[in-house]
Amino acid sequence: MPLRSTAADGVKIVIVGGFGVGKTTLVRAVSEIRPLSTEETMTEAGRGIDITTGLVDKTSTTVAFDFGRVSLTDELVLYLFGAPGQQRFWFLWDRLFAGTLGAVVLVDTRRIEDSWYAIDRLEQYGMPFIVARNNFPGTAHGLGELREALSVHDTVPVVECDARQRSSAKYVLITLVHHLYTMSRARGGYG
Repeated sequence: MPLRSTAADGVKIVIVGGFGVGKTTLVRAVSEIRPLSTEETMTEAGRGIDITTGLVDKTSTTVAFDFGRVSLTDELVLYLFGAPGQQRFWFLWDRLFAGTLGAVVLVDTRRIEDSWYAIDRLEQYGMPFIVARNNFPGTAHGLGELREALSVHDTVPVVECDARQRSSAKYVLITLVHHLYTMSRARGGYG
């Protein structure tokens, strides 16, 4: 789908989280265009570097970023960037964060500790974010338990999603946009 000629403004958000939490899947599910993906087949070279515990079917990995697009209105476009989750690619995050209004931290509750770095980085940047629990089989933690485990403030929305489903991925993005709008109004903008 070509970008509408009426598009006048863009909003950039980043999807972050640990390795294998579903960032690429979420971008693919919700993008109105065929997403740009830098997925590559995992090789023996990554053995011992990329921790695949609990990722039985993981055969590829993002080596730069994913990119997708969603038209919010005829004039406003949301640009999605999915960040790579492995520590060896975290240096890319600084570039991805430039010009970003907010972020989604996608979480796999089977590996909660993989999300701590993303939250720490976002808090250091002072970037607004929400947390989305990707509902993998065996997801046992409730949203309140997840909030407590991640030590995120009560004002940070924590939602559940199935990153494979377009409607669920849209809900996550709508929650982030609403959070950004609410924060802006509280600071005296948009109002």
